[in-house]
Amino acid sequence: MGKPRSARNARRGQPAAEAVVEPVDGGLAELIPDRDRARAWTLLIDGAPQSHVDLDDPTYLNFEYQRRLGHVIDLVAPAGRPVHVVHLGGGALTLARYTAATRPRSTQQVVERDAPLVQLVRRELPLDPNVRIRVRSADAREGLAKVADGWADLVIADVFSGARTPAHLTSVEFLDDVRRVVKPGGLYAANLADGPPLAHLRRQIATAAAVFPELALIADPTVLRGKRFGNAVLVGSDQPLPVAELTRRAASDPHPGRLEHGRELADFTGGAGPVTDAAAVASPAPPSSVFR
Repeated sequence: MGKPRSARNARRGQPAAEAVVEPVDGGLAELIPDRDRARAWTLLIDGAPQSHVDLDDPTYLNFEYQRRLGHVIDLVAPAGRPVHVVHLGGGALTLARYTAATRPRSTQQVVERDAPLVQLVRRELPLDPNVRIRVRSADAREGLAKVADGWADLVIADVFSGARTPAHLTSVEFLDDVRRVVKPGGLYAANLADGPPLAHLRRQIATAAAVFPELALIADPTVLRGKRFGNAVLVGSDQPLPVAELTRRAASDPHPGRLEHGRELADFTGGAGPVTDAAAVASPAPPSSVFR
């Protein structure tokens, strides 16, 4: 493979940027320029879209699930107030950039196992040097274990390996450590992916319910009906969630989402039980048609 062309070409006044392609630990990473936005890029790993970031406007969230996680970031505290956030999974650092832009002076820790990916993103899509974002190359669970008790206003889990969430990040024991890190009244938000018959999603809801007394799930209605493979955002807390505002925001998205909460969410689990480390398995792989 020849030397990759740099995304920074667009910042040198050249008329068009070219894709950047290079191997990382998770597979073949591609940074594809967005033809509609001058300094925006989509990150793919082995052909699977991972992140979209606009360097000129980090508040722009193109991916459906990232927009829903953005709603959670918006509602974790009064608008503009700095917060402490742990991101498990880094991608192109889209949500860390969003938090820094919407909540200046926030302090953030990003745990991303794929060190070559971190280096690629830092080189081609550099962070504002003034933001308080620390990126650590480590396994998500090992990195979480090093965060102090009650440090985080928000923990976001968005970890995929080969388009699947690793088994050790799906268990009650993992979420027990998440809850240790989240301060009272803080939030946990996870990007989950599943398709018919939604067995993994139902088990993940049951697992979170064993740790967090308050839960809400946001997803495309066709995903919730088991009609197609897709993403769902699960939100947990030890305090009542901003359900009404999350519902309104999800419904007003370009691709409207539906929020399930309370009895309806409990019914949706269909009697599924929580997952422990001993029985944990990775999330299902998406069908190849999802990326065509």
